[in-house]
Amino acid sequence: MSLWKLILTNLRRHRVRTAIGATGIALGVATMLSVVGLLGGAVKMFEKILRSDAEMVVFERNVSDLFFSNVPETLVEELEAQPFVKEAQPVLFAIVTAPNRPVVTCFGIRASDGRLRKAVWLEGSAQGFTDEGRGVVLGERAAEFMKAGEGDEVELGQERYPVAGVVRMENGFENGGVFMPLQACQAAFHKEGGSSVVTVALAAGRDAAEVKDWIDTRHPRLTALENEEFSRSYSQFRILKTTAWVVGGCAFLLGGLSVTNTMILSVFSRIRELAVLRVCGFSRSQLAAMILGESLALSSIGFLAGWGLSIGGLRILKALPALQGYIEPRVGLVELLGAAALALITGIGGALYPAWHAAKLKPAEALRFE
Repeated sequence: MSLWKLILTNLRRHRVRTAIGATGIALGVATMLSVVGLLGGAVKMFEKILRSDAEMVVFERNVSDLFFSNVPETLVEELEAQPFVKEAQPVLFAIVTAPNRPVVTCFGIRASDGRLRKAVWLEGSAQGFTDEGRGVVLGERAAEFMKAGEGDEVELGQERYPVAGVVRMENGFENGGVFMPLQACQAAFHKEGGSSVVTVALAAGRDAAEVKDWIDTRHPRLTALENEEFSRSYSQFRILKTTAWVVGGCAFLLGGLSVTNTMILSVFSRIRELAVLRVCGFSRSQLAAMILGESLALSSIGFLAGWGLSIGGLRILKALPALQGYIEPRVGLVELLGAAALALITGIGGALYPAWHAAKLKPAEALRFE
């Protein structure tokens, strides 16, 4: 019998113990992939909010959160006067309350902003959203929980606003948010003449370094970053990503303890069996390899089961009516490889002591073990 056949036979003989060990790894994998997928999806959705057909974003330097950033609206005209800029658009982010909804994201934008041009208009049309008006456009999900449509009025904060239309957006945050004319948004949140960010689309053949140099020279209080740079450097994104991996790592640690416990019990309950194998010609390294192989097999089974659990769990969350539009899980190849690597490390780490103990057994003493 080959070593791998013996390993699989041992796992089948102790089904309950195998199930317990694999379950620990499966829960660790499912927790990690679910948390990383949810937070990673949230980061990607927020990145898409900023991009909107632009390659760069300008915001206040050293700000902890874009909701606190303050960029003068006049910067837009200054940028558009430069030969290296094709278009600049101000965006004001705000949090507002609505009946039965303590938090609704509000986007103060100009009528010329590309995100509404790309949207699917379910009610109304882009002509109803004007820079001078007060009519707001609701994302599809926001229209559902506000129970409002074109021609209705919605209560946002201390004011009421007419609904100019309802749109379906690809982005979950935008689909659950409210688009307000920039001037009305500035007045509502007492930020006249300001915006949170300015998105910048470069002119054909021009380089992002030109915008950076111009901002550094003319507006040292502000900073300009390319979209990828922003994604890597923005503190909130880094915090979310780090949190996801830390939570996932803790879950794996618990799974590793489960595997270690399972393998220790496996070795100590099979002392005489291991002694017989030694008498039959198994070397110390073969015994250690058998224990290590059982642990790796447990980890592999747990990884596959956890992957399946995470996929099922994320699909259920995405389908829940209360969360629809806000959950956009993203589990890519990097996340899967990271989970697989941690499962492999957990399997090896959990088997080190049991394998060492099995390898140092003395057949004569082990056969007398009770």
